[in-house]
Amino acid sequence: MNFLLQGIAWIFDPARWSGPGDMQSRILEQLAYTFGAVAIASVIAIPLGLLIGHTGKGRDVAVSLSGGLRALPSLGLLIIFALLIGIGFKAPLLAFVILAIPPVLSGAYAGIEAVDRRTIDAARAMGMTEWQVLTKVEVPLGAPLIVAGIRSGILQVVATATLAYFASGGALGVFINDGLVTRNYIELLGASIVVTALALILEGIFALLQRLIVPRGVTAGQVADVRSRPVRSRSTVGSPIQEGE
Repeated sequence: MNFLLQGIAWIFDPARWSGPGDMQSRILEQLAYTFGAVAIASVIAIPLGLLIGHTGKGRDVAVSLSGGLRALPSLGLLIIFALLIGIGFKAPLLAFVILAIPPVLSGAYAGIEAVDRRTIDAARAMGMTEWQVLTKVEVPLGAPLIVAGIRSGILQVVATATLAYFASGGALGVFINDGLVTRNYIELLGASIVVTALALILEGIFALLQRLIVPRGVTAGQVADVRSRPVRSRSTVGSPIQEGE
């Protein structure tokens, strides 16, 4: 407990929040990697996921691709990019984009696939074009899972962005590496607490955002089949059943 309090005291030390390479600038670097990578991944993965979910084509390839990208070691990928394009901001950003693509892609096509087929058939029967079906029916109804995919990507990258230190010397990994090298476990613990708190704050923000942008009453994939449940008991020949029993 005393160790934990020392870690918290290390975070709020005024010296930590002033001067070059202070806590504030490291947090901003961590967030820049996180939101930059997920934004680029979303531009790539969401249109692809919508296309796969709407047409039903290429799903097996998308599943295999997502699984393969998830299996890649983040640090190994980061070092490969650093060797190919050099030390700096781009190498870790590209590595984190690849890390963010699988959850965003999975959320996009799963969100579209979760929409009740009868709703889509009804939209087509009303004369909607395929573009209208996608944008006015499938995307709004699949929004919960699409946002969940982005949220998952954010959480996955924000913790891993500490590895950016090895290629750019930035983000919160600076404090963690310094703590390991100098065996300053108070600094190591304090930096880990900051990373964890950042992930929890982003989780809370995106959970709230998910609630706000999803139309009320929409629960993708959980459309109740009211026709399968009779509202009144059916009588049986020879043994009539009284209502209310």
